[in-house]
Amino acid sequence: MHDTVPMQLAHKRSHGPSGAVRVLAILGLLLCGFITGTTCAADAAPNLLTAGDATVLSVRGEGVQLYNCAADTSGKLTWQFREPLATLIFNGKTVGRHFAGPTWEFADRSAVVAKVVSQQPGATKKDLALLKLEVVDHQGSGALSKVVSVQRLNTRGGVFSGACTQAGAIHVEPYSADYLFTAE
Repeated sequence: MHDTVPMQLAHKRSHGPSGAVRVLAILGLLLCGFITGTTCAADAAPNLLTAGDATVLSVRGEGVQLYNCAADTSGKLTWQFREPLATLIFNGKTVGRHFAGPTWEFADRSAVVAKVVSQQPGATKKDLALLKLEVVDHQGSGALSKVVSVQRLNTRGGVFSGACTQAGAIHVEPYSADYLFTAE
């Protein structure tokens, strides 16, 4: 990871979607439900921004979700989520990595660990849920040092189910997602 996160990214501030954008998003969801007779919430980004949140940075995550074959509480072997492993990309360059914790670490050595506070289903049953995570730990003084929340959006893939016949077996399921980092 020799590339560094451009410093202007750490200071980029916007206060979330404008009122007009919010109105258009709501109208789009209503129209989607009217035309299809269903809701399209899984296809739309959730309104997870809190009043006062400012976007610090948005990156693309490309990687895998690791699943472990293990016995559940009833003794039946099932695939259980273990951890994510992903490269974080900005403007075509690697700027960091995402791994267990969940943790996001940038090339400038700043990192955050977060916990899930809300979620909604992905676009299909094979897509990971859209998440809002609250930062519970900071490391370093770089681009992520002021981040208070992380959102996982636009997920593709990552969900795996199937026969699990050998305890200890590992399965890797490809996925991608956008990660939006916000600060107060």
